[in-house]
Amino acid sequence: MSRSTARAIRIRLGVTPDAGSWCTIGKIPEPPSDVREAAGAGALRPAFMRPLNVLGLVLGGPFILVLMLLALIVTCGQALNNWLATGEERERVLAEDRDTKRRDEAIVELGLDQTFDGDWNGAAAQFLLRWYSHSSHHQRFVVLSEGRILLAAPPKRVSVRREDRMRVVAEIPAGEAVLEDLLPAYENNKLRIRFADGSWLALTTEEMRSDLHKYLMRHPQTGEVSSAEA
Repeated sequence: MSRSTARAIRIRLGVTPDAGSWCTIGKIPEPPSDVREAAGAGALRPAFMRPLNVLGLVLGGPFILVLMLLALIVTCGQALNNWLATGEERERVLAEDRDTKRRDEAIVELGLDQTFDGDWNGAAAQFLLRWYSHSSHHQRFVVLSEGRILLAAPPKRVSVRREDRMRVVAEIPAGEAVLEDLLPAYENNKLRIRFADGSWLALTTEEMRSDLHKYLMRHPQTGEVSSAEA
């Protein structure tokens, strides 16, 4: 994490961060009606973008098309380089492709392509059912600080200046849950919050091998849950 980001977190959130990254969750499945009612019948989806934000995207459409064209040119250039590559270079590319395939298969095997473990009575599901009640924004800035997991976001969905508007919207005290990277051998954008009862929810970070991933690599034993699975 950059010094400027850490300073912004201290000012905006009032905590000293160990690590932090912007994250999203997958689509929340429709829960049983009684479970949802008991949890307050909160929103299960982020808010729609405001009309002015949508208009901004429309006006910015030509620039997006230019960026897409540049990305296509880069992709074609990489394909040409691969075709012209030496045997050793081609083997390196093939090895990278195999690693990517193994990583994607591991994500499915570990269930990280799902939003949560599926138990609506678990702590993860109960936390998830209140996710968008805390903030209608589609992202959360997940912060590790003194063993706690803090989630920050603007109160409402915004398209700009998210850092300037964020505040702490939820906190998981130390000992109640732990943040995990189940794929440390691979560059990935998946993390898991595992609660004391063994239930969990998956996070997707904005970056591959985010600041949170790097912190967990340096502190692999940090934050054991007080009532871990047997």
